[in-house]
Amino acid sequence: MTVGFSGDVAEYYARFRRGYPDQVLDTLQEFFALTTDDTVLDLGCGTGQLAIPLASRVRSVIGMDPEPDMLRHARASAVDRKIDNVIWVLGADHDISALGTLLEGRPSLAMTVVGQALHWMRHDELFKELLPLFRAGGGIAVLSNGTPLWLQDTVWSRALRRCLERRFDTELTATCGTAEQDRLRYAQALEDVGFSDVRSTTVSYTDELTFDQLIGGLYSAIPADQLPAVSERSAFADRIRAALPHNQPFTEQVQVSAVIGRTGC
Repeated sequence: MTVGFSGDVAEYYARFRRGYPDQVLDTLQEFFALTTDDTVLDLGCGTGQLAIPLASRVRSVIGMDPEPDMLRHARASAVDRKIDNVIWVLGADHDISALGTLLEGRPSLAMTVVGQALHWMRHDELFKELLPLFRAGGGIAVLSNGTPLWLQDTVWSRALRRCLERRFDTELTATCGTAEQDRLRYAQALEDVGFSDVRSTTVSYTDELTFDQLIGGLYSAIPADQLPAVSERSAFADRIRAALPHNQPFTEQVQVSAVIGRTGC
């Protein structure tokens, strides 16, 4: 898992990436029967959008991410909220075998959650390596938190996509794990390695974005080596603004999906 979410990108990620609805967390808690005796792993935890709200529902959370700047913001957010039962670990999907060694090979995890990050990982191998680490009834939840801003079926999103494709001279088609075909592929991979009761759930709601929220969310998704320099960001934002419809806010239909599967009880 190699991702350019460092420096200013991590700052934008912490400020502008949306959290997850309580309804989604309620679903995970019920499906995996999470209790305050449990430990969960948030793999690719970013700046803590899942790890931090999960902390109040379980005994402890392991927040793992390969980017130190993301973990720095996550740790600061936890401190601000007086949350002290999250352990922040520098690591990626290829470090799961080492995590298993630390857990002494015992089936002790109640859940591993991967939020909007599995498309960066070798998911087939990951699912195999995680399987023996779960307690009975534990398992995996793969979450996506809305379609990328530039791939939505709205006038403003299509205008944004055209502008970005001109700027970066490439066609933007990657779904970042948010499409139906991605969910089907992940569900099949879970079944193939031995997870049971695999299912997909979706929570939908309408959100409204100001231009500042839109451009901040966009900056949080651009790899650090492609992010416009600080001196160029005002002009970049002006080009984006000019390309979009002038009526604000920008309305989007957010679909938060969870592909979940568990071990035998």
